Amino acid sequence: MQKVNLKSIAALPPKGLNKDEYEDKTEKLTDELGELQNVLYAQSKYSLLIVLQGMDASGKDGVIKKVFSGINPMGCRVKAFKKPTEEEMTHDFLWRIHKNVPEKGMIQIFNRSHYEDVIIQRVHKWVDINTIKRRYDHINAFENLLLENDTKILKFYLHVSQKEQMDRLQERLSDPKKMWKYNPNDIKESERWDEYMEAYDDAFNYCSPELAWNIVPADKNWFKEYLIASKIVEVLKSLRMEYPKIRKE
Repeated sequence: MQKVNLKSIAALPPKGLNKDEYEDKTEKLTDELGELQNVLYAQSKYSLLIVLQGMDASGKDGVIKKVFSGINPMGCRVKAFKKPTEEEMTHDFLWRIHKNVPEKGMIQIFNRSHYEDVIIQRVHKWVDINTIKRRYDHINAFENLLLENDTKILKFYLHVSQKEQMDRLQERLSDPKKMWKYNPNDIKESERWDEYMEAYDDAFNYCSPELAWNIVPADKNWFKEYLIASKIVEVLKSLRMEYPKIRKE
């Protein structure tokens, strides 16, 4: 398997693609996703965990709003993982993650995830490298456990360029609708860009090799949303789900 190297992967879509055409495709995919989610919920045989990772301003919130716009809220939940609470810090790093995995019939979206504990912890050296390597193994075992319980896992890294990230962070200073998102610490974290890229590369290459990451060019929202919607629909259709029939007494 070829190793991931984010520096060699484009953050922009291929040249020549038509934005309007792909936005139309995404609309059709979100409608299809809504129907597939209904069957998933009704059959209650599988569950789907979607992991969204990316640097600040890579567009995780926007993906959730757009791609899942046609989903019945009863069958989908979103969990944003922020700085661990005092209670969470007294447990192992997967404790707060495991209690948020989806039950059968549900779609669970992680806005950030257990991968924070091998990314930000490594970059800031809050834990040593040997601890990080052991956590890779724990993550692999955790994800394999979910797979054995018929939870399908899709992992997306929203690959935004540093230039585009800075443009979006600056926009938060001028757009009244986005000012609430502004955090001066985001600029400081961006200064560690190369360290973050190295940490992500290693996480992608050593965690769950049978569950390859989807590296999504994220500089253009319309292309990013299309790729993610397309992949989710593809995976759900591969399950060949069907609505349960009336049971005869």
